[in-house]
Parts: sequence; C-alpha cells; structure tokens
Amino acid sequence: MPHATTGETAMPAAFIQHPFMSQQALAECNARAMVDAMLAFELALAEVQEARGAVPEGASQAMRRTLEAHDFDLEAIAAGIASGGNAAIPFVKQGRAALPEALKRYWHQGATSQDVVDTALMLLLAPRLASLDALLVRCRTAALSLMQAHDQTVMVGRTLMQQALPITFGVKVAHWAIGLEQARRRLAGLELPVQFGGAVAVHSGLEGPGRDNQGLAFMDALAERLGLATAVLPWHTDRQPIHALATGLDAAAGAAEKLALDVSLLTQTELGEVAEPAAPGMGESSSMPHKRNPVRCALIRGAARQVHGHATVILNAAAQPLERGLGEWHAEWAPLLDSALLLEGALEQAAVLLKGLEVHPEAMRRNLAATGGGIMAEPVSRLLAPLVGQDAARRISAEAAETARLTGRPYAQVLHEQLLAGHEELAGRVERADLERASDPALYLGSSRAQVQRAIAWLEGK
Repeated sequence: MPHATTGETAMPAAFIQHPFMSQQALAECNARAMVDAMLAFELALAEVQEARGAVPEGASQAMRRTLEAHDFDLEAIAAGIASGGNAAIPFVKQGRAALPEALKRYWHQGATSQDVVDTALMLLLAPRLASLDALLVRCRTAALSLMQAHDQTVMVGRTLMQQALPITFGVKVAHWAIGLEQARRRLAGLELPVQFGGAVAVHSGLEGPGRDNQGLAFMDALAERLGLATAVLPWHTDRQPIHALATGLDAAAGAAEKLALDVSLLTQTELGEVAEPAAPGMGESSSMPHKRNPVRCALIRGAARQVHGHATVILNAAAQPLERGLGEWHAEWAPLLDSALLLEGALEQAAVLLKGLEVHPEAMRRNLAATGGGIMAEPVSRLLAPLVGQDAARRISAEAAETARLTGRPYAQVLHEQLLAGHEELAGRVERADLERASDPALYLGSSRAQVQRAIAWLEGK
C-alpha cells in the first residue's frame, strides 16, 4: 500500500466542506489572518494606552516594528490551544517572547484572552459582511431585471405542491428579491463591537496617573482605532452581538435557500419552466449524459442547511455563566466564521443564478393548460353562482374541467356545451365570450402586476 502523505491523512475539508464556501473568503479568512487580527488588537491597545500615558512614548511603534516583522509559529499556536483553551494564550506568549525586555511589560496590558479572540473575530468578520452586502446588491440588481422582464409572464401558482391559480413570474421573483433584501438590510444594521474588559470585564488594574480607571476610555479609543463599534460595556458573557450575527446570517441563508428551492422545483423535467445558467460541465451527471442537474441550487441549499445548524449551536450558547463562558464561548468560534463563509459561497451562486436564469414562458403556458383549464374552475364558478347557485356552479365548472382534460378540448368550449345541454334557462344569459374571459389565466392575476411595481419601488428605496 502506498505511503500516505500529510494531505492524504488530513480531514477531507477540501472535498466536503470548502466547495460550499466562498473561495475568496477561504483565502482571506485563515489561520494567518487570525494571527494578523489578534496582532492588530494588541498593537492598537498599546497605541491607545500610549496616547493616554499608560505606555511610554514610542513603545507602541517599537512593538509594531518588531512584531509585524516577526514570523509567528502557526503550528505552535494551534498546538498551544489544547492546553490554554484558545488561540490568544499561545499567541500572546509568542509575541511577548519576541519583544525586547523593556517592552514586555506593556504587551497585552490589561487585556485577557477573550478580549483578543472576540475582537479578532470581529475584525475577520468585517470584510465578510462587506462582501455579503455586495453580493446581496448583485442579487437585487439581477432580480429587478427579471421582475421587469416578466411582470406579465403568466404562470401557474402552486400551493401544497399542486396547481392552484395563475400568478406572474415577476411576482415570484419579487418575493425572492424581497427576502434577500430584507436579509441584506438586517445584516447592514449589525454592529461588530470591540471587546476589552480584562480578566473579569471591569478593567482591573488600569488606573491612570490621577488614579481614575481608564478602562472604558481605552475600550472606546480601541474601537475607534480598529474601526469597530463601541460597546456599552465589555460583553464577555453578554453574547447578544454574537446572537445577532448568527441569526442575521441564518436569515440570509434562509432567503437564499428559498430561491434555490423554488428554482430547483421549477427546473424539474416535467415542468421545465426555468433552468440554471448553462456552463461547461455544470450540472453533469457521472452516469447519465442527458441530465442537467440544478447544481447551483444544490450548493446553495447545502450551504444554507449548514448555516442553520451552526445557528443552533450559537443560540444554545447564548447564556454563559458568570464572568466567562466554559465551553459556550469556545463553541461559537467555528460556527460563526463557517456561517459567514458558507453564506458568502451560497450568495456567490445565487448572484450567478439570478443573473443568468433561463426563463421558459412557453413551458409556463403549457403547464397552465395541464389541467385542461381546471385551475380556472374557481373564477368560472364565481361567474355561474348567481345564475345556478353555488353548489351547481362548483359542480359544473369542475366537471367541465375534467372533460376538457380528458378530451383535450378548450375549457370554455366544454363549459358552453354543458351549459347549453343541461341549463336551457341560461341561453342568452351566459355567452361563450363570457366563459372565455372567466377561464383566461391572463385575466385572473389579482394584484400580481401591482405587487411587482410595489416591490420594485421598495427594492429601489423609493
């Protein structure tokens, strides 16, 4: 048996996890980026402390020169987590060891490991939220084009997986777009707060020259320097910011999944009302050459399902004990970052899907006639009820629909024949033209078109 290399014995994340994620996000959100984010926290802390006299003049810049050139040992940091419980502890040790003796005492001054990790996670998430916003804007732009192009494209609406009544494809797209835009606005309103509280979140030992504790002033200045939100208080065991992030990401994943679910159902061979954008090799089967699988939808739904699971982990860790979580805090890290990367991957697919979605109005017209006009039995029944009574109207409209389906004749023609044959008293009171209007799907769209216009105005911020 051939000798296994390191890559062959590692977890197959590149096969079973990474394909659902944004490849750009994976490249930008790795172990090196985490170290860079932790270092950004520590150097900014030294700078704000120097600005208030808690660190000697020039010390923060000396730290920056030394540590930005230092090659942190990522493997040693990873190994150190097993004994310390988080990446900050071995990272801080490496940083202190790299500094000249005169600077060591000012490194990590007044901070605790949770300050480092939480703030680093916020710094890692900031560009991810910006990327998610840009992708959701792309989705909105593509959806607006589809809505405008298909505000009068009639299709059958389906409830409980069965044909119901006519709608337009434009209004269907409007619902996808509104869901995604609601999620975008929710994510855009989230804050990424700095974390700085020290050992028990009360800034112990940070008394200044006048003996006033400077902890809150350092925390606020640190937020400004790092471009993060200012917290009311340190939030070591107040996990509302993480809860809001997790649920915001999950809401966006749900909106993307709704799009993918509907598109995948409409691509079924028997329906064929839409198709994913064509691309070489996209959607091919390993055994059936004729297939064109909705792979983008599968990737979106696979990613979204994972985000839903990650959200559950984070929600179950929302209540954390006393002044420091014991396992709950630790459980948040991977699900939070993975959710952002998975959602970014899903939205990359969603933007391409909406931009290049193939719409087949002829198939929509064909499927409108699949019941022989039966989906129009309700408006026909409403037309006839004042003349023959509600029960008879329902029976006549349903029987005519079944006859039309079995014989392949137009629904209005069958209705007219049955009315003439069974209800002579209706002669002259119901014309063939009346029945054709009542059974025309394009004339029974409710507020579909008005809804599209209203959705466009809302999406465009008008």
